[in-house]
Amino acid sequence: MSTRIVECVPNFSEGRNQEIINAISNSGRGIDGARVLGVEPDGDYNRTVLTIAGEPNSVSLAAFEVIKASLEHIDMRTQEGEHPRIGAVDVCPFVPLEGVTMEECADMARDLAKRVSDELGIPTFLYGAAATSPDRELLSDLRKGQYEGFKQRLENGGPHLPDFGPVTWNETVERFGAVVIGARQILVAYNVNVDEKDAKTAKIAGSLVRSTGRLLKQEDGRRTRIPGMLPMVQGMGLPLEAHGISQVSMNLRDVNITPMHIAFEAVKSIVNDHGVETCGSELVGLVPLSAMIESGKWYAEDGCDDEKDLVNAAIKGLGLDKLGPFIANERIIEWALKEAVE
Repeated sequence: MSTRIVECVPNFSEGRNQEIINAISNSGRGIDGARVLGVEPDGDYNRTVLTIAGEPNSVSLAAFEVIKASLEHIDMRTQEGEHPRIGAVDVCPFVPLEGVTMEECADMARDLAKRVSDELGIPTFLYGAAATSPDRELLSDLRKGQYEGFKQRLENGGPHLPDFGPVTWNETVERFGAVVIGARQILVAYNVNVDEKDAKTAKIAGSLVRSTGRLLKQEDGRRTRIPGMLPMVQGMGLPLEAHGISQVSMNLRDVNITPMHIAFEAVKSIVNDHGVETCGSELVGLVPLSAMIESGKWYAEDGCDDEKDLVNAAIKGLGLDKLGPFIANERIIEWALKEAVE
């Protein structure tokens, strides 16, 4: 595989029907220079995270095929799930891994967004490093109102319209919704499991740890925003009905600033204060080796410096295998790439 390596992580809005999951995931295979490294469906979220890596042009081609297949197989008029989403493919970021700059990834995002709108008739938004203005950088801002509110957004016009594609509600838009395409640094999608069914405490924890914090409303209607505990973190509490628990679902936007173990221990402390326990945690997608080692150092015995021992300490300390097996060779970016080319 080339030393110019890009990762792409399309999140598509189907996590229950295995035939559809396979059809969409397989559409990204068979392209020289690109490998599908991970396929992770979640039934409660009704969402699948696909991880593709390889040469930039090949990865972009694979991403287009995934979006095209999602248009064919997913109908947002009947889709439902716990996770926020604006379309059949909710988000599709490019991430520079080796020998590729962030600006090159931003250019890839712009090119793909235009191609998707031109050839498939799908509205596309640009976010992250590819955003057209600072107020459009965050995914959470662009998908406010989700799919259900998108028709009204188009009708209202103004600054919240797509960057490319139709701005009227037609049959294709009704079926697919929109997709947010962009470029970002490595983001770790990390969920802490909370031992409760209704997500009441998980929602409190999510509002306290996320960087934006929470809004406090005074009696006279004025609002004050209280910043959250953890920098570069997005978070919210959600029920996970299939397992009879809840999760604090987080995006660690810079794992060097807020590592996984800090996020885990912060959530654990908050829910414990409310008389609720955590029951491990979950990684969605792939994670850099450095992030696992950093958390492993927190949980390992003093003096441990063996790479595999530190990874195992992170798995055990964070409880990454509570909901299912955590296969390190498939979940750590560097190890998965090595496996893919051997």
